[in-house]
Amino acid sequence: KVFANYAKHYQTGAAMPAELVEKIKKAKTFNSGYATTEYLSAALLDLAWHTQPADAPLQDVSKFEADALKRFKVDLAEVPPRYRSSYFDHIWGGGYSAGYYAYFWSEVLDDDAFEWFKENGGLNRKNGDTFRAKILSRGNTVDLATLYRDFRGKDPSVKALLENRGLTE
Repeated sequence: KVFANYAKHYQTGAAMPAELVEKIKKAKTFNSGYATTEYLSAALLDLAWHTQPADAPLQDVSKFEADALKRFKVDLAEVPPRYRSSYFDHIWGGGYSAGYYAYFWSEVLDDDAFEWFKENGGLNRKNGDTFRAKILSRGNTVDLATLYRDFRGKDPSVKALLENRGLTE
């Protein structure tokens, strides 16, 4: 519905043909298994580095990466790591230490919250007001997990993300 408001020819204002919209929808999930595994591997590698004890012996970086990916069962030759530790800036600075997973988690929250909208009549004023009142207007005044549970009525689920990425049957 929102897409239809914007998917118009820049000169004529004609709506995008339904056939093209369907092709775009089908292309959305192309290669998403690869992308999801690559992304998740990077987040798990970040967590592996930051769960090492402070007094852990120094290790060969390549061996550490290989062992970590194997431990998490994402050591797939077909899906090499997105980043190598020696240049993966997010895990070493800028306030992201052990936080790269937050990108992935935000997608879980996004897709799960959108499910609430679909379950409750879609994008409309009432639902927008509820979202604003229960999440946006509260800022960081209450633990965000508590706010989310109050909004959604349950904990977030990865199900909507997997469906959105075409990774369910």
